[in-house]
Amino acid sequence: MTEHAAPLRKEIEDLAVSQIAEVFYAGRDHPRLLPFWFGEGDTPTPDFVKRAAIDAIQADRVFYVDDRGIPPLREAISRYVSGLHGQPIGIDRVQVTPSGMAAVMMTMQAISGPGDNVAYIAPVWPNIVETVRICGATPRPVALDATPDGGWRLDLQKLFDSCDDRTRGIFVASPGNPTGWMMSLDELRAVLEFCRRRRIWLIIDAVYERLTYDCDRAPSPLDIAGPEDPVISLNSFSKAWAMTGWRLGWVIAPAWVNLNLRKLNQYNTSGAATFVQWAGIAALEQGEPFIAETRARLHRARDLVIQGLSRFPRVHVAPPPGAFYAFMRVDGLGNGLAFAKDLVARTGVGLAPGTAFGPEGEGYLRFCYASSEQRLSDALARMEPMLR
Repeated sequence: MTEHAAPLRKEIEDLAVSQIAEVFYAGRDHPRLLPFWFGEGDTPTPDFVKRAAIDAIQADRVFYVDDRGIPPLREAISRYVSGLHGQPIGIDRVQVTPSGMAAVMMTMQAISGPGDNVAYIAPVWPNIVETVRICGATPRPVALDATPDGGWRLDLQKLFDSCDDRTRGIFVASPGNPTGWMMSLDELRAVLEFCRRRRIWLIIDAVYERLTYDCDRAPSPLDIAGPEDPVISLNSFSKAWAMTGWRLGWVIAPAWVNLNLRKLNQYNTSGAATFVQWAGIAALEQGEPFIAETRARLHRARDLVIQGLSRFPRVHVAPPPGAFYAFMRVDGLGNGLAFAKDLVARTGVGLAPGTAFGPEGEGYLRFCYASSEQRLSDALARMEPMLR
């Protein structure tokens, strides 16, 4: 910075650099790279989604549209969510966003500011924490407890005790990234009742809700909440429909909240790309066979990776109930970021350090197994000398 440079906000200058990005930059040029560091599968977007976007472009659906989202997409989301959760979700409760990340940012902008705090279940995707800081509020982690079998549990009382008079929201990612932990319906009911009493928002990140292994979908507060309850559900087309690069998401919230989110959408981005929204309709209306196939593929991949990692005496990991990550504790790991960089340099296998998801991830690595079985088997074989 030069002596005449104008300052930025301290919250922005203090933003953390992603440790996942650090490992990526360290290993991206490896000649035999097998990357499993990002939360992205190797399956391309299905053809019926791509065709819908191409058809929309050819039909000149490329102009500005309603910043709430085109009505046909909002209607499709309304039908989809209503059917999924067995409760009517009106179109007035649907806001389309240009990515799930935009949905997170707008929600935090709407509920929090300087002097406020937002409680969240940790470890968690780092973008959640940083959006709270960008808004000038304080992120307040509530750590999951590790179980003897390598799984995770939440102490609800610890969560409730973390909230005070300046708590504006409780953020829950379920299934969670990086752990795959999933909140039960009874736990959600208890949290919702607490939020009702305290006038706190329950924010649910439902991006992985369809990617579960022992049930058809993850429990959701939308299963039990009324239309005016303090619940904001965030979702994205990225994971279940393999549309990571399309940048399309949505919010379900009380109708009066969406009137305000609409304004934030207007001033942040002015909405999602028009032709991409038509692709979203195709995903919702034609995507169930693709989701079923994806879940079956991920189930096989999960079992292969968990069994493979379990052969290494230093590694402790349990099969996650949802999402597509093996979050493994490694005895004697030391500095996880340094280990991940060394691992990719020596083997070409790119994993994310657990500390990328907060200090609660110390001693862990995250392995995204949304990949072909051959690539996963190759990665396990390459990592064995460093993990056994």
